[in-house]
Amino acid sequence: MKHYKFFKLSLGWQILIGLILGVILGIVFYKNQAAITAMQNIGTMFINLIQMIVLPIVVSCLTVGIANMGDIKELGRVGLKTLIYFEILSTIAIILGMIVANVLHPGTMINIHSLHGSDISQYMATAKSAKHNTGIWATLLGIIPTNIFKSLSEGNMMPVIFFSVFFGLGISAIGERGKIIVDFLTAVQQVMFKVTNWVMKTAPIGVCALIGVTLAEMGINALLPLGYFVAITYLTMIVFVIVVMGIVAKIFKFKLSDLLHVIKDEIILAFSTASSEAVLPKMMEKMGKFGVNQGIVSFVIPTGYTFNLDGSAIYQSLAALFLAQAYGIHLSFGQQLTLLVVLMLTSKGMAGVPGASFVVLLATIATIGVPMSGLTFIAGIDRIIDMGRTAVNVVGNSLATVVIGKSENEFDDEKSQRYIAKFK
Repeated sequence: MKHYKFFKLSLGWQILIGLILGVILGIVFYKNQAAITAMQNIGTMFINLIQMIVLPIVVSCLTVGIANMGDIKELGRVGLKTLIYFEILSTIAIILGMIVANVLHPGTMINIHSLHGSDISQYMATAKSAKHNTGIWATLLGIIPTNIFKSLSEGNMMPVIFFSVFFGLGISAIGERGKIIVDFLTAVQQVMFKVTNWVMKTAPIGVCALIGVTLAEMGINALLPLGYFVAITYLTMIVFVIVVMGIVAKIFKFKLSDLLHVIKDEIILAFSTASSEAVLPKMMEKMGKFGVNQGIVSFVIPTGYTFNLDGSAIYQSLAALFLAQAYGIHLSFGQQLTLLVVLMLTSKGMAGVPGASFVVLLATIATIGVPMSGLTFIAGIDRIIDMGRTAVNVVGNSLATVVIGKSENEFDDEKSQRYIAKFK
């Protein structure tokens, strides 16, 4: 059977083929409601499969990791270091987006009145319910669960992380008696990684459906008027990954290219599905194999899904200035500084809200005088940009895991090199 191995495609290639087929199906079935419904349902089933396995993996991995770490002072140091790193990188991302918008002026290249708006009612409803639950106190209160089973059923990541950390510390505190729980959760972790491998075999089908339904609903023509803005956003994200993340990797003495090579399948999947959750299980598994201590992996990656959204930060600052320019609103340095501070706060306060990037914009643009109706003009391309920013968010979280691991001397270089060699 060995001669058949030549024809066996890796998951990354399968997902790329699914992506191409999805584009073709989206063009062929443009505005075909029956096809759109079918693709939407298939894509939703794939995302649901991923969501089914995310929380069991987070709970088991994080609890076991913290129990093995055992030292509350070490955990506090790691937690503080992680949050500071997240804030620095996301602030740099916001500033980069603002610099690009000020230099290239994408908003002046379009006639805002010639664009057709899209429906943003779903985001308006979310923003209305979310704006009463933002700010530092609301964010802190939202982290502490009153009922862990309610948080699990609703998929609220931060309360689950909070509980898992304390549960892990409790297991460590009772010593030998807690070993049975660690053994049980370790077995759960291994089972869920096996289930993840099965679920990932359906990824090409899910990607095909999700891309197909996006193009079938929008059509290629919807992208053309705003193509310049889309191109600038993607270019800025690429510069951020190559330059900013590359510098960070160099400071901590490892090659960003090695990391990108290892997680390339996850980058493609995140891009295709526009879902960070779709890659969370495999990211946690791979970063452990990459050489980072499992306790750090289990803490940094899930936390990063709320606090470390570099791609989203770039998009939010670019989009806010793009709309201001399109409406002919000149922003002074002071106003742009205010925008920076507002984005730093709102992006953290709404990180767990569905459609968070768009909701953050809804909460932000009013501070710079842009009509809320302006968002209807970029709502149509949000899915296309969401693909790019999700991929950048995934790369950012994997980078953060290695950085924190190295800063804590919890990174195994030999293990990393052996794992990297498998991908070359």
